[in-house]
Amino acid sequence: MAGGITETGEPYSPFVGLVYMFNLIVGTGALTMPKAFATAGWAVSLVLISFLGFMSYMTTTFVIEAMAAANAQLRWKRREQEEIDDSDSTSEYSDDDVVGRGRSEPETKPILSVREYERSGGHVDHFDIAERVEMGQMASMFFNKVGVNMFYICIIVYLYGDMAIYAAAVPISLMEVACGNHSCSAGSVKYNDTDPCWGPVTRKNAYRVFLGVFTLLLGPFTFFNAQKTKYLQILTSLMRWIAFIMMIILSLIRIGKGAGEGHPPIASLKGVPNLFGVCVYSFMCQHSLPSLVTPISNKKRVGTLVFADYVLILGFYVLLSFTAIFCFNSSLLHDMYTLNFTDNCNVLDIPVLRYFLGLFPVFTISTNFPIIAVTLRNNWKTLFHRDGGTYPWVVDRVVFPLITLVPPIVVAFCTHNLESLVGITGAYAGTGIQYVVPAFLVFYARRHLEPVMGRDAINKHQSPFRHAFWVWFVLLWATFCLMFVTANIILTDTKK
Repeated sequence: MAGGITETGEPYSPFVGLVYMFNLIVGTGALTMPKAFATAGWAVSLVLISFLGFMSYMTTTFVIEAMAAANAQLRWKRREQEEIDDSDSTSEYSDDDVVGRGRSEPETKPILSVREYERSGGHVDHFDIAERVEMGQMASMFFNKVGVNMFYICIIVYLYGDMAIYAAAVPISLMEVACGNHSCSAGSVKYNDTDPCWGPVTRKNAYRVFLGVFTLLLGPFTFFNAQKTKYLQILTSLMRWIAFIMMIILSLIRIGKGAGEGHPPIASLKGVPNLFGVCVYSFMCQHSLPSLVTPISNKKRVGTLVFADYVLILGFYVLLSFTAIFCFNSSLLHDMYTLNFTDNCNVLDIPVLRYFLGLFPVFTISTNFPIIAVTLRNNWKTLFHRDGGTYPWVVDRVVFPLITLVPPIVVAFCTHNLESLVGITGAYAGTGIQYVVPAFLVFYARRHLEPVMGRDAINKHQSPFRHAFWVWFVLLWATFCLMFVTANIILTDTKK
């Protein structure tokens, strides 16, 4: 990559890119969704998740358009610099040439230099996404200083919280499997952190042991690129399909036999705030799009792939949640849905499969952790980057990965309350990253490029929602979401 702040990574096929995005989106949110559906009611849940999926897809197309615009602007700047260099090298021969160049208007110049144009064989795609431009770098290009600072506060809070959630969720699942939560009790037995796991070792200490193992195994990926996990991503994607289909089929079989215990309400407003948070969190991928989209070798149909991913994921979420809420009693649904299969032999009486589902969160979350870590590390590097400067090897390869990895591990060591971690992370920072930042990025990217490229320039990665109405609609929706979440917190604290 020219510029050298972050590495683009090795290219991969569009199919692998689809797998990466599927794996990134379908994480802990999918496993917490059934209980949220049961609490809010099936009708309200169906409407809300469909609408929030649509909103997330819209802002994803905003980010991809902004990435293309950022690439075009970087080419423009390099083209101007090359013109200056050419002017300096020829000034001793012809002062008239320099004057002639100085009178040229920016909008009449080609976006790339003559040398680049000739190397391309006479055709240049101005908006080709060839360089990975992280959201932090895009914010620096299109926002003012206040906007850049607000962006970094938002993205850092969210990504740190996201990593803390992942770092806690994996050891929790391992603890549940290792500490004997397979008694076929149909969910009637509740465990405390102080209960024994292995002799004198309590469940809480077992959780911390697994957290240490998790850190040692996945922490090193923070020092490399997300592409290093390509084959692991593909393998765990297959496991996701197997696990999801297994849970859906098992629930359908039980419902078909008339043994379904679920009687969810049509609508329950008290469950809407939690459902909203879960749905927003479950469709989050905007922060990592530069890391996922840029290495795709053929981006001609990237818009179609993104749309297909969202349709596929929405279908999985709805099918999984509806079979869950009609199969299990709402009061017995776990926060981590897979646990309903590990301790209920009436649903699944094959021990190997129960253990597989119990370990499923480990597979789904573990592959997301390196991608989130690399994204946060790259945004830290972009925040402190100065034009023309480079980082010493120790700072680049050691310091930035450490400040990325250590804080969330410390938080996960102190608490494994997933509900509070998800609430703090998703309520405000999540709304900002999923709605506010993409809307402002695409709005200002269009304004920055129009004077240079002209109104006739065609961005092949332009969002289908190209009218300014959609940008303002997203911002109004984000404002409503923040007001709704704040009012709910205030009312909840008042009732206490």
